[in-house]
Amino acid sequence: MSDPGYLLDTNCCIYLLSRTRPVLETRVGKCATGSVGISAIVGAELILGFVDADANLKAMLERFLETFPLQPFGERAARAYADVPFRRGKLDRLVAAHCLALDATLVTNNERDFADVPGLKVENWTLA
Repeated sequence: MSDPGYLLDTNCCIYLLSRTRPVLETRVGKCATGSVGISAIVGAELILGFVDADANLKAMLERFLETFPLQPFGERAARAYADVPFRRGKLDRLVAAHCLALDATLVTNNERDFADVPGLKVENWTLA
């Protein structure tokens, strides 16, 4: 499996799961199969968020994760993390490193949180 060209940030995953941003759904729907993925870091945040959910919501998350498979956070990402400006307690820094390692574009509605990361490609697909 080749690396996806885009990784979804947690906020965009939540928008897709809750179907609250039609423009995002449309843009993702136009992407080729396998070109959009999810960092294992974002996957961990989502799975944690659904721990206390009912069975139907957990099943919805599992279907979502089948559509957008988790990308492993491997050695390249671990090494890229050293080049990301540090902020204590921010998983965003790990997500940014993962995108850099995969040469992927981060799809987020929080561009400001990533503006200080050199070389990171960021797009906001929630805007009309």
